[in-house]
This record gives sequence, structure tokens and C-alpha cells, in this order.
Amino acid sequence: MSPSRMAHPFLLLRRVAVLPAWVRRMDASAGRRINARHVHPLLDRSFVRLSHSADRGVLWFTAAAVLLVLTRYRAALRGVASLTVASAIANLVGKQVFGGDRPLLKDIPVGRRLARHPESGSFPSGHSASAAAFATGVALESPRIGAVTAPVAGAVAYSRLHTGAHWLSDVLGGIAIGAGVALLGRLLLPVPRRTTERHGGTQIPLPAAPTGDGVFLVRNPSSGKAVVTRPDPAPILARLLPDARIHLLADGEDVTAVVRAALAAEPRPHILGVCSGDGTAATVAHVAREAGMPLLLVPGGTFNHFARTAGVESIEDAVGALAAGEGLLVDVGELSLGTGEPETVLNAASVGLYPDFVAEREERESILGKWVSGIVSAIRVLGRAEPVDLVLDGRPIRVWSLFVGINRNHALVPAPIQRRRLDDGLLDVRILHARSRAHAVAALSFGRRTSAILTRLGLLPAGSTVESFTTQNLVTAVLPREGQAPGFAHDGEVQREVGDSGMPQGGYLSTVRIVEGGLRVYAPHR
Repeated sequence: MSPSRMAHPFLLLRRVAVLPAWVRRMDASAGRRINARHVHPLLDRSFVRLSHSADRGVLWFTAAAVLLVLTRYRAALRGVASLTVASAIANLVGKQVFGGDRPLLKDIPVGRRLARHPESGSFPSGHSASAAAFATGVALESPRIGAVTAPVAGAVAYSRLHTGAHWLSDVLGGIAIGAGVALLGRLLLPVPRRTTERHGGTQIPLPAAPTGDGVFLVRNPSSGKAVVTRPDPAPILARLLPDARIHLLADGEDVTAVVRAALAAEPRPHILGVCSGDGTAATVAHVAREAGMPLLLVPGGTFNHFARTAGVESIEDAVGALAAGEGLLVDVGELSLGTGEPETVLNAASVGLYPDFVAEREERESILGKWVSGIVSAIRVLGRAEPVDLVLDGRPIRVWSLFVGINRNHALVPAPIQRRRLDDGLLDVRILHARSRAHAVAALSFGRRTSAILTRLGLLPAGSTVESFTTQNLVTAVLPREGQAPGFAHDGEVQREVGDSGMPQGGYLSTVRIVEGGLRVYAPHR
């Protein structure tokens, strides 16, 4: 008998005593079938690597960090919370109560064996519990993302059978625990109905234009392609705003030049509109501010962060506010790089991980689409990105990312891409210090407070990772990285080139300031 079999005589007796004979026969039959099945060595190695990647939940914590980069905060939080509880039940309770012996190592083909065969109790499978809990928790918040996560979770669960780490009943028991914990969590903390939530913004009257008379609207056809369920906005806009001048942007056309040309032509519009995502919207908002005109913001992008915060969830919301003459006076930010002209920021500006992610995604988006390229890019960036050296108020720091959000954001979010308030007159600064890559993934996965609790429990390495404060003006020196100036992003767009940097040796100065009441935007008065 192998040493690993002799290592757990009491666990073996417990398994025999607790599990019915038919379950043990099922386990033995499934194990023989899987071990006898010959597959390509590459597939064997892939399952071994996949199984190892899920050790201690690393795979799922990384996935949660990816979701946060993609601004799927609730999905990441519910997934991690479900995983944490399910893992504790499976490993700290289940294995102590049931336990049981693992499959014999000598029966497992050599190419499938893990680097270290597990010696803890067999029932239930902690890996399977964590995988099912995370995938189910994510699916409860976002079925679309859950459809992507579920096959990965299933592959992790099967990898525990393929590598001989568990019996079939162990895996099924783990899946039941994980899914059960996530579903119970839904009963305790139901998934909220999606409602328009707005914090702040001064309600003001704006010029009403029920048919679009006097409106010049730019539509970006490349925005929102990832949202396959959204109807084409062109016929809707043409029907609801028959008197508006609608310009369809051509590929490579300069948005600022188009809008300024319209302002110089006759008849001159008195309302500027945009149907796009946040990047193009920020550009048109800047010209509207220069011209002293209100902005008609029609959500046409994938995320529409600013429009959602302002309470504009649909084309009908925007057109209804225009017809009623309802609007908000809201804060914006201004970003200046080097000695260049300032640009309007609607949501947040950042340097580090997020600009790297956006640049990586843009390279793959035309082939993979926005969602798949976003997931692939986030994983690559989290695994390969290098820290950025900054000088902040005379203090040299090395960071994974610096986020400057417009108005105060949720205290637990380390990367506030979507703003939560509209008019508190503050910038919300979040600095993710470059302690280690593990710290970065942990901070993005758990958020500030949960990371601190897990650090005190010894489950995460010590060291403060996320620093936050509020200000009205932030000046930062961005130093070169590998001989090149890191890009600075705002509202989903990256600016890689800085004209006159204002600094020697390839770095540049960045200035972000809050502009209180800097933009008038059409939004329903709720």
C-alpha cells in the first residue's frame, strides 16, 4: 500500500463509514474510466496547470480583479464573497467532518500528477466549491459574464478528477456547497433591481427642443458595438428628433474639428449633442463648455458611465429631458498634460494599470470584440504590467495605478472608473502602491477594507496597498518607464503622446483640477 494511503487511516475509515457503498462504487468506477482514458500530453499538462492556478483561489481573485477593471463591481464582490464563505465551509468544516482518503497516487498516469499530491481530507473538494461559488455569484449579478465564467469553473472542477486529486463525489459535493452558498447569499442579500441612481447635481432649466430644432448631434458608430442587444440608435434618433442635425462620424474623423465647424456654420446650433461612449462624450462636452452651450448626452457606448450617473439610461431619457427642458449643473474635471491645453474629464483620469489595459484592449478589439478583448487584456496587464514612478507633492512613489475620480466615490473601490456623485467639488484620489503584484490583485479583488481584514487574519501579506484622499487640484510628475512616458487616460481614452512635456528626460507633468458646476447637461428631473 502506498505511503499516501497509509497517511490517513482515520480519514479512510471515516469515508467508509459516512459514504454509502454505492457512492464509493461510483467513485471507483469514475476514477478508473478517467485514468484509463488516453488524451494528448498537452491536455494533461493544461489540466495540471489549471488546477494549480486555482490553488488558494488565485485564479478567482485574479478574475475578480479583471471584473473590477471592467467596472463590474457587484459581480466581483458577490463572486469573492461567495467563494470566501464556500471555501471556509468546505475546508474548515467539511473536510474535518467527512474527510476521507484521496485516490491512490499510483493509479494516476504520471503526466497528470500534481507537483504535490494533496494530503488533506478528500471530501469535499475545496477547489470545486470555490469555483462553483465564484461562478454562481458572478452569474447572479451578470448572467452574461456568468456564461463566460461557468465553463472555466467546470474545467477547474474536472481538473481535480483528471489529476487524481479527488473522487467524483468530492467534486460534486464541492459544487453543491459552492452553488448553495451563492444562492443562499442571494436570499440574504438579494440582487437589487436596476434603478437609475443619482447623487447630487443641481436641477436647472435648459432650452427645450421637442423636435431637435437647434441641436447639432455627433454620433459615433464605433461606440457600443459590444452591446448586441441594443437597437440601432439611428432610426430612433431620426424619429424622435426630426429637426436635429445629426453627423455620423467617419473613421478617423476629428470630433473636435467637426463640432467646431458646425459652430462656425449657419444656422449656428444652440445645443450640442453626442451619441457615443464616454470618450467621445468628454470631447464634445469640452467644446460645449467652450461655447457656453448645454450638452445633450445620448447613451450610445458600452458602459455609458457618466450618462448613467446623471440618470440618463436610454435614448428616451435624453430626448425626454430635451423636450421638457430639464437639466443638471454638474462638476467636471480638467486634465492638462505637460504644457498642453486642458481637456474635460467626465469620470476619472488615471495612469498605470488602466491606461495599459485600454491600450492593450484597443489592439485586439477589432478582432476579438470589446468584451473578449477586455478580458484577455486585463489578464495580460495584471500579469505583465510594470509599476509607474511618480512624484506627488514632492514625494517619490512607485505605483501600479493612480486614479483621480471626479467627486467622491465609494470608499471600497480602489479604481473609481464610474463616478458616484455629481457636485461635491472634490477630486477623489486612489493610489495603488506597488508593494507586489499579489498586493495589486488582492486590492483590486477585495477592495480596501476587506484586504485589510484578510491581512490581519494572515491570509494576505502585510503592507498598506491603497492610499486615498480628496483634493481640488492634483499635480503629479510622471517619470519615464523603460525609456517611454506612460500614457495617461481619461474616460476610456489613452493619450500616449505629450507635446511639450514640461520635464526633461521623457517624463511629463499632469495636472487635474475640479471645475465646480462646469457643465450643463440634459437629464430628467426625478
